[in-house]
Amino acid sequence: MPPTPCALCHTSRALIIRPKNHQKLCKACFLDLFETEIHNTITSNSLFHPGERIAIGASGGKDSTVLASVLQTLNERHHYGLDFLLLSIDEGIKGYRDDSLETVKRNAQQYSMPLSIVGYDELYGWTMDQVVSQIGNKGNCTYCGVFRRQALDRGAARLGITHVVTGHNADDMAETVLMNLLRGDLPRLSRATSIVTASAASDIKRSKPLKYAYEKEIVLYAHHKGLDYFSTECIYSPEAFRGSARTLIKNLERVRPSAILDVVRSGEDMARLVPVEVSGSVASGTDGLGAAEDAEAEGEGGCGGSSGRASGGEMAVMEQRLREEEAAGGRETDFTTQGQRHDRSPNTSIPAARMAKKLPKQHLQRCARCGYLSSQAVCKACMLLQGLNKNRPKTEIRISVEDGERSPPARTLPRRLEEAMNIVPPINIT
Repeated sequence: MPPTPCALCHTSRALIIRPKNHQKLCKACFLDLFETEIHNTITSNSLFHPGERIAIGASGGKDSTVLASVLQTLNERHHYGLDFLLLSIDEGIKGYRDDSLETVKRNAQQYSMPLSIVGYDELYGWTMDQVVSQIGNKGNCTYCGVFRRQALDRGAARLGITHVVTGHNADDMAETVLMNLLRGDLPRLSRATSIVTASAASDIKRSKPLKYAYEKEIVLYAHHKGLDYFSTECIYSPEAFRGSARTLIKNLERVRPSAILDVVRSGEDMARLVPVEVSGSVASGTDGLGAAEDAEAEGEGGCGGSSGRASGGEMAVMEQRLREEEAAGGRETDFTTQGQRHDRSPNTSIPAARMAKKLPKQHLQRCARCGYLSSQAVCKACMLLQGLNKNRPKTEIRISVEDGERSPPARTLPRRLEEAMNIVPPINIT
């Protein structure tokens, strides 16, 4: 059987079957098409303007690494005139985040971008290891998601950055749509589907240039470009609610490859049904409640932002399969199933008066404790920290024996408190 030619150039041998539409492409055409689609997403949504300083939320995972590589390529090719830097969050997860940060440091050198790292410990006084030891494995992704997004904003503010880009891809967006539908939270759904989230009350906005890029195509791009990224799954994420939505999306994709983008587009259509006074959207189409509420929305139920939410095991299997296919260049596998897209009418709407009766109206304000943007008097991060600090031991007692020698008399807890308070204990005279 003769080799299948590329569907675009018709000269080179097709090596890649696009997960999005099963189109057969050669390596050069696939890489160029992937970059062109990201460029079209950027220009059609006017994400950047010349001279802007952009912070890339970098975790060392495939999404943020591909995002940094593509943005640097497009910036040079199309003369965006942008200045990039990498902003990483250290959650304090030993055996996971410390290793991935080493990848980020290598990326900073490879792309010649400055790197800034902000840690949970310095911002909140807690690491995720300490949080998990306190609350257990259930619900820890809620803490991490809320803390990380606030950390991104605070890190950007320190650097004087007003625009942060994250590596959310089409799979992530589809998962978020399903999660908000399962929660019955239509106002939050309207904010989560926006490619840009910003607020008139904050100078920092966020955007998602990879919003319409499939996760599998991101892996293919990273593989064929030879990018250096970290692919291990977070050790605390298997219990996340987002994992259930991810499993459903993957099952739908197997049956209908276009299902991921169909869910995303459906979420955008439903977002248009939410009245402006309920969703908080401003005229420009950005989010009136700002990144703070997106943090609380997406923080529940799983890793988000730039940490790489995909299952590390699944992506590792895919990478292994890619290597095996390259080694066996003479074999081909043809797929004939063609995904279909259904038409929708974007102008369909429901009267705002009827919707407003059923949906709560949210007001933006500053957290009374930390000053972060929130729809509540006290933001979710402060509420979570209050619960953690309430149960935190106030005094740590340690007992040690050195090399078999007799240790000095152990100091009792009252004695330690007396020394800390500079109180001299009374002397009893008999």
